[in-house]
Amino acid sequence: RFHPRKFVLAGETLSYYVKENREPKAVIRLADLNVAFITKKTGHPNSLQLTWVRGDGSTRHIFVYHDDVQTVVHWYMAIRCAKLHRLQVAYPSAQEDELVGLLTQDFIKEGWLFKTGPRPTDAYKKRWFTLDNRKLMYHEEPLDAHPKGEVFLGHMLEGYSVRVGVAAGFKDQGFSFLLSTPERRYNLSALTAPDRDHWISVIQEVLQRPLTLQEKSMSKGRVQETVV
Repeated sequence: RFHPRKFVLAGETLSYYVKENREPKAVIRLADLNVAFITKKTGHPNSLQLTWVRGDGSTRHIFVYHDDVQTVVHWYMAIRCAKLHRLQVAYPSAQEDELVGLLTQDFIKEGWLFKTGPRPTDAYKKRWFTLDNRKLMYHEEPLDAHPKGEVFLGHMLEGYSVRVGVAAGFKDQGFSFLLSTPERRYNLSALTAPDRDHWISVIQEVLQRPLTLQEKSMSKGRVQETVV
């Protein structure tokens, strides 16, 4: 359920309030914030998803919409402009086109997958997966505020891979594929063969891409799942 909230974009932060005369519910650093249009997921045509990494390293999502499409577009552009200004101050010698790619990004892919736990006896459970650059998150529902788990996707030469099928001893749910990381293997299953093939394709593209310095720092503090 959506509730009215007041948002304030000032300096290098975005704050939102439950009540105007109270302290902000959250103060989000622009450096940690991503914003993306999500028209289908909320059921509202003019919707945004705000995602950021909190101080404890966990990921937080909030979902917002406005009846006026121009209001939503203006907020989206204002956040991007504020992020660009911050980067221009931090990197005065960088060209603008170099910085634009660091502002915000749409999710590479989202959708339902079945996922099982680390033991062959664990049951498959339906989860909503979001591929956000090198971070693969899964949730019980598309509009959950927090992912149940996050998987960092490094480079294929560092022990990361994805292929059709399941690990030895695990049940094949149908349309299955196996994501392997240095820490664990994830047995996943799509709803259709084309969807499985597309998930494998987009994950492979990420695994084949060299890591940036920022992504290397992310890999050192990557969040591992705590629940199935």
